[in-house]
Amino acid sequence: MPLNFRTPGLSSLAVAAALVCGAHESRAADFPTKTVRIVIPFSAGGAPDVLLRIVAPHLSDKWKQPVVIENRPGANTNIGTVVVTKAEPDGHTLLFTTDGTFIFNPLIYSSMPYAVSELAPISLVATAHHMLAVGTHVPATTVAEFVALAKSKPGAINYGSTGPASIQRLQMEYFMALTGTQFTHVPFKGANETTMAMLANQMDATITASSNVLPHLPTGKLRALAITTVDRTPQAPDVPTMQEAGVKGYETYSVFGLFAPAGTPAAAIKTINDDLTEIILRPDIKQTLAARGFQMQGKPADEFQKVIDRDTAKWRTVITTAGIRED
Repeated sequence: MPLNFRTPGLSSLAVAAALVCGAHESRAADFPTKTVRIVIPFSAGGAPDVLLRIVAPHLSDKWKQPVVIENRPGANTNIGTVVVTKAEPDGHTLLFTTDGTFIFNPLIYSSMPYAVSELAPISLVATAHHMLAVGTHVPATTVAEFVALAKSKPGAINYGSTGPASIQRLQMEYFMALTGTQFTHVPFKGANETTMAMLANQMDATITASSNVLPHLPTGKLRALAITTVDRTPQAPDVPTMQEAGVKGYETYSVFGLFAPAGTPAAAIKTINDDLTEIILRPDIKQTLAARGFQMQGKPADEFQKVIDRDTAKWRTVITTAGIRED
């Protein structure tokens, strides 16, 4: 006959635990109960900022609470990211960022002020194609001419990025590896600053989100030489893909994701994803964002994590092949 050991007070502990869990679930079900702050670790005017400022008012309407966007650029997104990892994990402080934060930084840097495990994925919001663009002062109208110019003056052409571990930097490093060219890297706090420098003829080139380039194509103030995805975009149908332009095997894109501090209740994460997805897949909003170069996704946390794992493996190979190291 089995012995039956009983621990005094065990039932009361179980009841207390159930009450605590119930309280957490109740608070999550009521989410949000106050202002929601979404930190963007880039400067205003860049692609993440453009996307979120279109979506945020609709989240505010749905939640009946203010949704405040806070731009905290700098240090390869470290500044803004750390703000979120140290926030209360209740869903009211979120991080909207790109793959530099959760893929490139961990692959390149041996020491960071945050760990990816301190962030809980909520939603893969969007992906975006990029464009190789040059200032109008650069005497090149095609990728072939640009490559020839670069080879004639190794290191003389500069390019802008949002930091040493940014998608812009890695895309250009990848381009250099495939074309046998050499450029000089100039980091900025955000893509908007890079674009402004190019418009002022103070920066030669960049590979950046199409949303930063498309508005300037009709004015003739920037010149797009190629798009980074395997298909052309309806927003600029005359711009060839990198592969069409002769850079065989070149394909890249940006990933835009929403995160919460680790430990945020699952119910709150689900509410945020469900509400955000409903908004970004509305035909009018989807069309508005597509015109700016975004492909809306709305994938929940588990599917988002699969994308992170897949792209981490891809970029690890690119970084190794290109010989990219800590600066």
